[in-house]
Parts: sequence; C-alpha cells; structure tokens
Amino acid sequence: MADELSAAREILTRTRHDLLARANVVATGVGFKVTAGQATTALSIVCSVTSKVPVAELATRDLVPASLDSIPTDVIQTGPIRAFQSRTDRVRPAPGGVSIGHRDITAGTLGCLVRKNGQALILSNNHVLANSNAAQTGDPILQPGPYDGGKYPDDHIANLEAFVPINFGGQPSGCSTANGVATLLNAIARVLGSNTRMQAIDARAVDNLVDAAIARPIDPQDVSDTILDVGTISGTVEAALGMALKKSGRTTGLTTGAIQQLDVTADVQYGPGQTARFTDQLMAGPMSQGGDSGSAVLDNDNHLVGLLFAGSDNSTIINRIDNVFAALGIAL
Repeated sequence: MADELSAAREILTRTRHDLLARANVVATGVGFKVTAGQATTALSIVCSVTSKVPVAELATRDLVPASLDSIPTDVIQTGPIRAFQSRTDRVRPAPGGVSIGHRDITAGTLGCLVRKNGQALILSNNHVLANSNAAQTGDPILQPGPYDGGKYPDDHIANLEAFVPINFGGQPSGCSTANGVATLLNAIARVLGSNTRMQAIDARAVDNLVDAAIARPIDPQDVSDTILDVGTISGTVEAALGMALKKSGRTTGLTTGAIQQLDVTADVQYGPGQTARFTDQLMAGPMSQGGDSGSAVLDNDNHLVGLLFAGSDNSTIINRIDNVFAALGIAL
C-alpha cells in the first residue's frame, strides 16, 4: 500500500495542474475510489467537479482519463468550493444566521427574510433591530452588527421598518390621582429643600407576545432568502411538545434542540431595571447564547417554528412564529 500511495502521489504531482485546467474540475487529490456509492480499497486520483456532465457533452480536452499511468481516476461532485466566512463578517448577500444590529446595540442575528406588501424584509428581534424600543423608524441597521466591527455608512444594509414595542411595566402612570399625589409631595419636597422627587408608576405587568422587528434592505440584492447551514424555508408549522428544532445563530452557529414546554410565561431581563413578561412562548433546551437573538427556529423539514429571543444557561425562549407574523403583518 505504501508503495502504491507513493506512486499515486507522484503521479498527482505531475498531473494536477493539467487536471485542474479541465472544465468543472475544482480539486484533485488521492483517495479511495468510490464505486456504486461504496468506498473501495483501491487508491485513485480523485477529481472533484462542480457538477457531473455526460461525457457526450464534454470536449475531448475536458475529459478526465479513466486512469493515469497505473492509477485509476475517480470523479466526484462537490459543487463549487468557497472560502468559509465567519458569521461575524460582512457578508453580501447576507443570509439568515449572520451578525446584524441597530447602530446603537452590540450585535444579534439576522433571522430570515419575510415579506410585506410584496417587499422582502429582514426579520429579527426588537432588541436587535430597534434597540429595545429606543430606535426610530428609518434608523440604520448594520451588517455585521457594531460589536463585530460593523460601521456606518460602510456596513449600512437596511433601515428599520417597524417593531413591536416591548412593554416593560413600571411605565409612568396615567392615573390622575396618583400623579396629583406625586405633584403635591414633590412640592413639599421643594419647600423642605430636598432634591428628591417622586413619580407615579404603573405597577401593572403588561404581557408581551413577541420581541420582533423588521428592516427594509437598501438593496434587495444585498440579502439572501437562505439561512446559513440550513437552506431555504419550506413554510411554517405549529409547534408541538417534543418537536425537534434547529437554529442558525451569530454566536453558536447551527445548533439543535427540542420543544420542552408550551404556553410558557417568562419574565425576561433586558438590563438593569428592565424586565418584561412574555406569554404564549416556547421553551427549548440550551441551544443558544448571547448574540443568537433574532435567529429563526425551524423543524427538521425547514418549516419555520418561531423566533429566538432569550434564554439562560440551560434554556432557550422562542416566540411562536404565528404571533410574530400577526403582530408585524408579515408572511413568508
């Protein structure tokens, strides 16, 4: 075997440039020949091609010979070979699963493309595209997100189109009695020389269904209908207990899990003093980390199940996709 391998390598060294000059050949190497889909123990010179073409459609100069000296050849279809890009790089067209973010945040994940009135739009979270309610419609969205080096205007890929406000609770109260009492107490405080003031706060927790936003690409050619390492979306599906899931996210890439709980109500922390309650959520196991927010969550048949937006060390919280679509008036 050692002598045969050495001979095959020597032959490949002499012939590889000639082989790579033939149509569709993108790589050459030494490997075991595959016959009828099964690897054999026979060494061969392997030519990888972008696509297999019938011999009759190839020019003579492009045919791979059946053997080179005493070594057989083999032709396998690998497709085009591309340099892998990091999910935190600038990518055009940008697929789902790469870094994105409002210019004033760190970075999240581009979930997928959706449509509204025939226009392709980027779907992700409010806290990724709209800076947790702090943004204005039309604000620039960067790909990659600012934490990953995205800068305005070079990486400006889209503008914020719309978002569903997150209700954090603890908002200023509209109660006239409470505001009147606060005004009176603040007046007393001023008389007494105190710099402390009071504000009436609505203590009711207001439930949320989704953390979602959409952005309009500046150039539709700058975004892709695919999701990195997943492919294209087949449609949507209703979530079910035990359903196998996968997501493609900026931080942890392609991960898998399963729906562990339905009808979840969760208090989600967004930062100091900012907690929002979400109802009708899905819970999966630990399939995400910070920066994966905004990832599209799919079943094994590439049906869209939900929009990932939160989690802990051992859990992932997901908006139901039908709630996301209804709140933003969007569809696939």
